[in-house]
Amino acid sequence: MTSRNVTLQVNRGSHGATRVIEAEMLPLAPGQVRFRVERFALTANTVTYATTGDLLGYWDFFPTGEPGWGCVPAMGWAEVVESRHPDVSTGGRYYGWYPMARYVDMTVTPTTDGLRDEGPHRAAHAPVYRAYTVTTRDMLYQAGTDAEDRHALLRGLFLTGWLAEDYFADNDWFGARRVLVLSASSKTAIGFAHCADTRAGIEVIGVTSPRNHAFTHALGCYDEVVTYDDVAAIPRSVPLVSIDMAGSGPVLAAVHSHFGEQLRHSMAIGRSHHEAPARVPGMPGPKPEFFFAPTQVKKRVQDWGPRGYQERVVKALSGFVAWSSSWLHVQHSTGTAAATATWSEVHAGRVAPDIGHMVSLWD
Repeated sequence: MTSRNVTLQVNRGSHGATRVIEAEMLPLAPGQVRFRVERFALTANTVTYATTGDLLGYWDFFPTGEPGWGCVPAMGWAEVVESRHPDVSTGGRYYGWYPMARYVDMTVTPTTDGLRDEGPHRAAHAPVYRAYTVTTRDMLYQAGTDAEDRHALLRGLFLTGWLAEDYFADNDWFGARRVLVLSASSKTAIGFAHCADTRAGIEVIGVTSPRNHAFTHALGCYDEVVTYDDVAAIPRSVPLVSIDMAGSGPVLAAVHSHFGEQLRHSMAIGRSHHEAPARVPGMPGPKPEFFFAPTQVKKRVQDWGPRGYQERVVKALSGFVAWSSSWLHVQHSTGTAAATATWSEVHAGRVAPDIGHMVSLWD
C-alpha cells in the first residue's frame, strides 16, 4: 500500500513561490479511492487557477489544511491504484482535475462515465469540476501518449473557448460582426478564434504582445492581429464585441475607452496577464461580464439534448486537437525539481505560445 505522497504547493499570496511537501498518507476510508497521478498539463491557465483561486474557489479543490499554501488544480490523467468503494475497481484510468502531486485520495460516487468527487469541500462546485471520466467510457478519448497530452493541454481550454464562441453566436453576437480577442496567443483564445473563423461574416481580430505577434498571425484563424499598443488604431466605425483572456486592467480600459458604446458586449474569461493591475470600475461601454462555461453547457444540453451536445463536442474537439499538431509542440518535465522550474517559467510568462508543458512529479 502507498505510504507517502509528494505534492507541489503554491503560495496563495505570491503565487510564484512554491514548495515540495512529502507526507505520510492515511489509510483510505470507506467510499474512497486513491489516484496515482500520472501527468498533468501546466499552462498559463493553470496559473490563472492560482491567481483567481480565492475569487472562484480553485483553492478549495484540494485543500492543504495549512493557511497560506494551496494545491493548484491541473488537468491530467491518473489511475485508481487503491479502492475502498465496492463499485470502483483498481486499474481504471481517468481524465480530470488533479493536484500537482503523486497521489490524491477522494470520496467518490460512480457515474455513467466515471466518478464524481463527493468530498464536502467540493459540494459547492459545478458538477463539471468534480467529474472524472474513465477512458473506457470517455466519448472524447483518443488513445496514444501524444493524443492524451494534447487533450490534457487543450481539452478544457478549447471547450471553454468553444462554449464562449457558441454563447456569442447564440446571442447573435449582440448585433456585432466583429470580435476583438485579447491575449490572442493563449490556448483558450486560439480555440475561440478557430471556431469563430468558421462563421460566415464574423471578423476576428487578435490582440497580443509584439513577441507573440508573428506566431499568432501565422495561425491563420485571425483576420487581423495587432499589438496591445495598436488597439487605438482599430477603426471605431462598426460595432464589435470583445473577449478578454488577458485580464489586464489597463488593456481592457484602453479597449473600452477607444470603442465606448460601439462595444456591444465585454466578456471576461481569464487572466493570462496575472501580474497586470486589475480592471477598474466605471469604464465606458458595457460592464464586463464573466463567462461561466457550465451555464452554457447546461443550456446547450437542454437545447440539443445530451447526445446532440456530445456529438458537437466530439466533432469540434477532435478537429482542433488534430490541427494543433501543426503549431503546438509538447514538452515533458519529470520529477519535483523539473516541475518546480516549469511552474516558475509558466508563472513568469516565459513560455512560448507554441509550447505545451506536460509535467509529472515522478522521476
